[in-house]
Amino acid sequence: MYYVYLLMNERHTVIYTGVTNNLARRLNEHQSGLIKGFTQKYNVHKLVYYEVFENIIDAIQREKQIKAGSRRKKLELIKGSTLSLRGRLRRPKQSRCQSTTAL
Repeated sequence: MYYVYLLMNERHTVIYTGVTNNLARRLNEHQSGLIKGFTQKYNVHKLVYYEVFENIIDAIQREKQIKAGSRRKKLELIKGSTLSLRGRLRRPKQSRCQSTTAL
């Protein structure tokens, strides 16, 4: 499985989009400061959204689609997510496999 995910900082002013094959490991890397660069510089550690894909090609395509979208579009994705801005599950919902939602 592959994951496209969005992280935010504590103040909800910065959004980061990434892709990984192990979401738990990658989040730990971001939160422990092992990932140098953007997420460390802007303290972007809170998971606020993710989608699940069966293959890496679809995941990378979706990551690019999300990155090309506006901040408003990203916030709409987050608002519709089962994750709250605190990074906790609000209610169960089916995973978004091979999403075709356009940004």
